[in-house]
Amino acid sequence: MLVLVSGATGFVGRRLCQQLHQQGHRIGVISRDPEQAAARIGVDVMARKSAEEFADQPIDAIVNLAGAPIFGKRWSEQRKRELIDSRVSMTRSLVALCHALAEPPRVMVSGSAMGFYGDQGDRDVDEHTLPHREFAHQLCHEWEQAAAPLANSNTRLVIVRLGLVLDPEGGMLKSLLPTVRLFAGAQLSDGRQYMPWISLQDTVRALLWLMENDSAEGVYNLSAPHPVRNRELMKALGRAVHRPVPWRVPGVMLKLGLGEMSRMLLTGAAMRPRRLVGEGFHFKHETLQQALVAQLE
Repeated sequence: MLVLVSGATGFVGRRLCQQLHQQGHRIGVISRDPEQAAARIGVDVMARKSAEEFADQPIDAIVNLAGAPIFGKRWSEQRKRELIDSRVSMTRSLVALCHALAEPPRVMVSGSAMGFYGDQGDRDVDEHTLPHREFAHQLCHEWEQAAAPLANSNTRLVIVRLGLVLDPEGGMLKSLLPTVRLFAGAQLSDGRQYMPWISLQDTVRALLWLMENDSAEGVYNLSAPHPVRNRELMKALGRAVHRPVPWRVPGVMLKLGLGEMSRMLLTGAAMRPRRLVGEGFHFKHETLQQALVAQLE
């Protein structure tokens, strides 16, 4: 099977490509630097600069993970547009590819994120929860809508709203581990905000399960069954590396330093994977302790 992956050189994309390679699939990737893509991913891939360049290939499935990093720059109006456009433009080009191919792909698994729901306070959140309208929701909504034209086509469309992907090799955990080990770990504000999480291993397993399961269609939350609050995450991480986490970063400091982007750290949603669990997917790491023990032992 030929699987086309956008965002293949990213944290999740690399591991997904490696797993696809182990399973014997051929892999196409869209990269601004095709010559370096295979070296960055670590396995053989067919790399091209755009989705349109794959119009001569028999694409069986697409996994769309492309998007500019949320953190790193303050959210000016220009930066907000860049964040949205980086996701929407790639998604639209993949939809156009699906329509252009004589034999369309069987499935496209297209990314979104927990930000779709916005700030949900303490309530449980599933795939039917109405969003709180803010920039994070706008970004995810436009991202999802760019894929929507496939919903009534011959290509099965799956939208995945990802939680925080945990693994020592990338993402938030890679950033947090050094600070906690140096006794500088801290909860954010009062630490009550929910942080839905999922291990990298389960993320890749779920993406493949959704890609291969012909009955899977529509929106799925990709997070572990037991979301935790920020203070619980930091305490668990401290226990895992045998360090105390006694500090607290005042919310006002985050707001001053990050501006509107601080909402991504100070608010959250107790997002739960009701559809995944209800349809038979089994997590290897259901609890944060299980994930941290497996990743840091």
